[in-house]
Amino acid sequence: MQQQQHRQPELVEGSLPVFVFPTELVFYADEQTSHKQVLTLYNPYEFALKFKVLCTAPNKYTVVDSTGAVKPQCCVDIVIRHRDVRACHYGVYDKFRLQVSEQSQRKALGRKEVTATLRPSASQEPPSPRPQDEERRIKEQFADSEFFEQTSSQTAESRPAAGGPSLLTVLLGLVCMAALMLPTLGEHESTVPVYLHLSVNKKLVAAYVLGLLTMVILRT
Repeated sequence: MQQQQHRQPELVEGSLPVFVFPTELVFYADEQTSHKQVLTLYNPYEFALKFKVLCTAPNKYTVVDSTGAVKPQCCVDIVIRHRDVRACHYGVYDKFRLQVSEQSQRKALGRKEVTATLRPSASQEPPSPRPQDEERRIKEQFADSEFFEQTSSQTAESRPAAGGPSLLTVLLGLVCMAALMLPTLGEHESTVPVYLHLSVNKKLVAAYVLGLLTMVILRT
């Protein structure tokens, strides 16, 4: 009898409370570390839950593990990365919707929505509007919005070209690699002209710059 009482909420679609933290994601264009945020989904119930992450603007974000399961009385972290940091997106509110269901069922037992916005800088925060006005504005913006699935294939294939390394970055990396391959100053058994021989210090600078460029490319 007690087990039936625990499972009573799941019989009504959309009635199961969903516990997610935080309820708002704020990304800052000038802070690389803020481009990756973490949503924590809690499952305080006595049964396992499946979850799915939907978004009103799926092309702007990468969601790691957009579907999955949460064991009873456990939690999972969902990593969300902003991958289209441009000035035209400043101040625009997007929404993520987390839908949960019991593992043996397909219908959504509960859902929770989380807002996401991109701002130019944390040091230039706009004046905070009254909570009632801000909430009303967000509701009006999403009155007719649609949510789309963040599938694994979409995350991998729809990454915009703007998110990859720029041509200048690649060219600079090739120049640094070429510099490291040139002979060191003082080597006499080389067919390369003397004016192309580089000192040890110059090669160290090239190696340092190449390391920085590698980190930039791996993060994009």
